[in-house]
Amino acid sequence: MFQDRFERKNRFETKNDSEAKSSSEMKSSRLEAFSDGVIAVIITIMVLELHVPRADGLAGLWSVAPRLGIYLLSFLMVGIYWINHHELIRRTEVVDYRILWANLAFLFVLSLIPYFVDYLDEKLFDTFSTILYDCTMLVSGLSFFVLRWTVMRLQWKAGSLRRSDEAELWRHAVSLGIYLLSIAVAFYRPWLSLAITALVTVVWIVPGAGVKGHESASASAPDSLK
Repeated sequence: MFQDRFERKNRFETKNDSEAKSSSEMKSSRLEAFSDGVIAVIITIMVLELHVPRADGLAGLWSVAPRLGIYLLSFLMVGIYWINHHELIRRTEVVDYRILWANLAFLFVLSLIPYFVDYLDEKLFDTFSTILYDCTMLVSGLSFFVLRWTVMRLQWKAGSLRRSDEAELWRHAVSLGIYLLSIAVAFYRPWLSLAITALVTVVWIVPGAGVKGHESASASAPDSLK
């Protein structure tokens, strides 16, 4: 009799644990759909801030060339984040509250990009506005790193974390280093600072680029170096 009670109690506790776990998780497809909508709005806002110049001909087009340039850079950055966000979220079928809040923080920082693009143009690409833009990019990179860490944590708990997932962390380190360099250069050469920031697109433009080589190098390294 006592054994039957004990078994019923265990089944009840197991059921409660599974229900509590399911209530704190959401399908990753819902998070991805929400994020896609927010990112689409961010790009739309940047497009709507492009205005036809008052001057005619090449002179008028040249007058808005800086704004078109920073729009192109920002569009590439947001687009690359969108591609890598898709590649990251598809690695798990469910997401927990840590991922939800990390994703929300990432989208918040990303939503500031159109504002600082406009700020940069209004202030004629001066030192202070360039530093603000570079700092926004730096915080965007940090927030995406936190999002990746929360996804990797869930993968590790599920036993689906691969070496290639961990190998991508080096790209975060490289991109954050580039952002820090661009902020330092902005004090002296704002335009050169933006050119350095553009180098981050090379690091992230292809999801998984360079990961296989980095993974192979890690695998072939002596155990003492791992």
